[in-house]
Amino acid sequence: MSSGEASRKAVQGASLLILLQVVSRAITFIANQVLLRFLTAQLLGVSTQLEVYYLSVIFFARESLRVAIQRQDSSSSSVARDKKNDDVTPNRSSSTQAVVNLGYLAIALGIPLAAGFGWLYLQSLTAETLASTPYLVISLYIYALAAVLELVSEPAFVVMQTRLQFGTRATAESVATFLRCIVTLGSAMFGAAAPGAISNPRHQKSGTGTDSLELGVLPFALGQLSYGVGLLAVYTWYGAGLAFREGFSLLPKRLTTTTTTTTEYALSFFYRPTLQLASSMMAQSVVKHILTQGDTFLVSVLSTPTAQGVYALANNYGGLVARLVFQPIEESSRTYFSKLLAPPSSSSTSSSSHHTKSATGKASSNLSSILKIYLLLSLIIVTLGPTASPLLLSLVAGSRWASSGAADTLAIYTLYIPLLAINGIAEAFVASVATETEVHAQSAWMTAFSLIFGLSGFVFLRILNLGAIGLVLANGINMLCRIVWCTIFISRYFKRHGGNLDLLGVLPSPVAVVAAAVTTQMVRKVPELVARAGILERTASPIGAKHALVQLVGMAVVALPFIGILLFSERQFLLQGYKSLVKR
Repeated sequence: MSSGEASRKAVQGASLLILLQVVSRAITFIANQVLLRFLTAQLLGVSTQLEVYYLSVIFFARESLRVAIQRQDSSSSSVARDKKNDDVTPNRSSSTQAVVNLGYLAIALGIPLAAGFGWLYLQSLTAETLASTPYLVISLYIYALAAVLELVSEPAFVVMQTRLQFGTRATAESVATFLRCIVTLGSAMFGAAAPGAISNPRHQKSGTGTDSLELGVLPFALGQLSYGVGLLAVYTWYGAGLAFREGFSLLPKRLTTTTTTTTEYALSFFYRPTLQLASSMMAQSVVKHILTQGDTFLVSVLSTPTAQGVYALANNYGGLVARLVFQPIEESSRTYFSKLLAPPSSSSTSSSSHHTKSATGKASSNLSSILKIYLLLSLIIVTLGPTASPLLLSLVAGSRWASSGAADTLAIYTLYIPLLAINGIAEAFVASVATETEVHAQSAWMTAFSLIFGLSGFVFLRILNLGAIGLVLANGINMLCRIVWCTIFISRYFKRHGGNLDLLGVLPSPVAVVAAAVTTQMVRKVPELVARAGILERTASPIGAKHALVQLVGMAVVALPFIGILLFSERQFLLQGYKSLVKR
């Protein structure tokens, strides 16, 4: 696949994934607003722990394999082309079969991980948590089954990923998300409406005049199970059709029986270079996951389930932009940079050198553009987010949650979002180009950063007693460390390959920064201006939905000139980006 075609497919894929995220998150968002009416902060905290268990199984089982497989496609194909006289079949079918076989390693890893992590989680639970959370153990078993089911779809998924078949992924995740929302919401509403006589009396709650069946976190578990079933069904359907047309199997299949090629394939099933790269990335994945989910680990150790629920709510709403926009771009960019910067298989040294310089220049330009867009979006978020986010929380979650401490936490979290975004794209690039030695070095540095994160969390949570806000601050310190390391790595990479990354060029214009600083002060005065104008009376916190809506409208009016100045000051970059997209 040419770099131009890969670039076009990456842009289309990112757009499709963003659209998917918007639709699926919109459905999930609506369902969550209803669910919040049935949840306490404690139950939300426990459900977050179960989600971390589930994500841990999934992450450790497949993450390093996924990254390695994305980088395998070009290299394995070049090996086949360069060894025309060997018994390796240099066709697409055998290359795809190698990818399928590697997908089964995720299943083999996932089953013991689900059992081991499940046992550890049960050992960590207190008697009080077990007694106050209905169906907790059953829910854990269901989460384990859901994780394994999702991993069973991995062989078909990795084929679609290497083919850049983003449409299949969009269909699978849309169906799975819809099923999860329907099942989660339906079971929660069933529990609220059903008589509680069939439940253990200590697990009943008072409803409007009658007792209702308290299901605890069981609706979340059933919803996650339906998500896994949905993914498996769609990927199996599309994967089986592709396998039939192209002559490979979705079951593991021996690739070679010759002595010559046993060095290329482990056990005649698995492409050895990909296995070695995945093994190298496994240690990094462990540290990365601890850092990614470390906030939940810390808050579970240093705070109560109620505080965990407050942080979970702020994290869910605060990370919405990152999941809707930044994550799809990060995933597509990782695939794109892996293919663009893959070592060429040409026989000519001069053409290879030309290819490398051309690809490096293109990668530098594209990475700079992404970072520039991220920083412009971040400027808007930092300017408006801290003041507007508590008001939005009052609207969508109600004054009860807004007054629980989640509003203050969410306000601080908006300042953390830019760090989350920049680190995501930076680490995506590093994962695309890092050698085995560099991956080991990154793992060592990330281990050091995890210690800094843990120390910061202890100081903020235990000594300063800042609660969820302290956790956001600890995460911010962690992200800054990771961004600095990635920046140094990327700069050295481009310099080593004859390219250059202009870090000053990605910064917003001084005019935009000044406009942001002025607007920040103005939006903070909107409540006072609204009260002076006599539109609404002054009210103590928490404010009602009407007050929140009026203040948000006022902030939008204040923000319009800032957005206009931002667009005007960056018009050259925006027009250039628009023309580039139109050409594709």
